[in-house]
Amino acid sequence: MKTNSSAKKRFTLTGSGKIKRKHAYKRHILTKKETKQKRNLTHAGLVDKSNVREVKLLLHI
Repeated sequence: MKTNSSAKKRFTLTGSGKIKRKHAYKRHILTKKETKQKRNLTHAGLVDKSNVREVKLLLHI
């Protein structure tokens, strides 16, 4: 069974087994967003526990 190509580009696994993701809303139309918002969107986040099962199925973890 193949790993989902879009999921493997978007998610990475941490050493402790959590799934790391990037924030949305950082691609374009950045002029109207505050500097603080853009700076906070730079940092990676973790996938919420309600979505972990679906992401793991896509990645075959």
